[in-house]
Amino acid sequence: MFDKLSLLAVVPEIILLIMACAIMIIDLWVKSKNRGLTYGLTLLTLAVVVALEAASATSGQTVYAFSNMVVNDSMGDWLKCFAAASMMVVLIYGRDYAAERDMLRGGELFTLSLFSLLGIFVMISGNNLLGIYMGIELLTLSSYALVALRRDHVLSTEAAMKYFVLGALASGFLLYGMSMLYGATGSLDLHQILQAINSGQIDRQILVFGLVFLVAGLAFKLGVVPFHMWVPDVYQGAPTVITLMVSSAPKLAAFAVFIRLLVEGLLPLAVDWQQMLMVLAVASLLVGNLAAIAQTNVKRMLAYSTISHMGFVLLGLMSGVVNANPDAAGGAYGSAMFYVVTYVLTTLASFGVILLLSRDGFESEEISDFAGLNQRSPLYAAIMALCLFSMTGIPPTVGFYAKLAILEALIATEATSHIVLAVFAVMMSLIGAFYYLRVVKVMYFDPPTSTAPLTASVEVRAVLTVNGALLLVLGLLPGGLMTLCADAMMKMLAT
Repeated sequence: MFDKLSLLAVVPEIILLIMACAIMIIDLWVKSKNRGLTYGLTLLTLAVVVALEAASATSGQTVYAFSNMVVNDSMGDWLKCFAAASMMVVLIYGRDYAAERDMLRGGELFTLSLFSLLGIFVMISGNNLLGIYMGIELLTLSSYALVALRRDHVLSTEAAMKYFVLGALASGFLLYGMSMLYGATGSLDLHQILQAINSGQIDRQILVFGLVFLVAGLAFKLGVVPFHMWVPDVYQGAPTVITLMVSSAPKLAAFAVFIRLLVEGLLPLAVDWQQMLMVLAVASLLVGNLAAIAQTNVKRMLAYSTISHMGFVLLGLMSGVVNANPDAAGGAYGSAMFYVVTYVLTTLASFGVILLLSRDGFESEEISDFAGLNQRSPLYAAIMALCLFSMTGIPPTVGFYAKLAILEALIATEATSHIVLAVFAVMMSLIGAFYYLRVVKVMYFDPPTSTAPLTASVEVRAVLTVNGALLLVLGLLPGGLMTLCADAMMKMLAT
């Protein structure tokens, strides 16, 4: 079981685990308030992991390890590469913010970040129900602790409690659904579950019953309606650096689990889970966009915005296999992966600007806090405007192409219901344009309410500038990333 090939397949995970434990111990002797050594070792670890995952992804090989409990394929490697890179960006953006709020008294921010990333990696590589569940729990337990990292802050501890209670309920749903699948098929291995379902000897009602609980648990992790209650409260209550962490890399993991469970394990039940995803997508687009209009807090507005964006991702997932015809599956799932990756990129830049505007004793969370930003810093105003245009879906930003790819996948099915959904998604995007462009108006046309200088380290300014530029570059030249996502999905479907 523990052969050389299996160990090589999980080298990045082993590095993350060893370094997280080592950094936790080394940090005991670090006296610097900014935790310079801990920060440096964490970034070095993440850089090594990014390089390893990128090298593995470009090789294009698919490896099954540990008795098929772990799968290393192109899709998983790229998602892990993007997740590790986004975690690096989060820590670069958030270090000064955390130091100003006394969140670096210990190295918990860095070690818990590595443990949560390890959970993400286990989720993405999971080819077994138990393995996927272990990854989910490692990620969520680390996230609960991170949200409550400001122990003396009432909003943070309240958000952590809500997150914990609702997260425990969702984990129960997920575990119950998995137990139903295990009871029906007699296996935890996704390939064996697929074979058992294809045999036609299992009562379909039991499978669908388990599927309902499974989708409900996954919907919570993705934060879609009606399992979205935790999203706005956690986004607003958590320290902004933790909000960024929760809203970025874990979305990549949730997407991967949807693909692993529903596409690789439960594809014969596509007719059933596609209907569930359709209901979730429509509700998320409607509630997310309408609720966001009423928000004056930017973090809550972006939380409801996230809900609507995840509705778009579900539209891509449900358009993969229609009328038992898998021809368009690679393109549809590839467009969904492209959407998730570009959404994470946009989220990093938008929260990066919010972190930049925050200072000691002041949280830049209200829309009014962005008043006159263009007069204070044209560069940061331009980056934030690019983020908002991208989320709206205005060309030539990458968000436009991401939405277009999802709509193309829906229309390519030629199913009337899917074409209606595409029209509905466009209408919801038009509604969403209001609350995004409202912030742009405040930045460029309202007089500034603060004259405090915007200070940031060289590395933060450099990374934020590159991050913002990518939103425009990938919008003008989306072909490379789109091809990468589509190829990864085709290789996944081929195995």
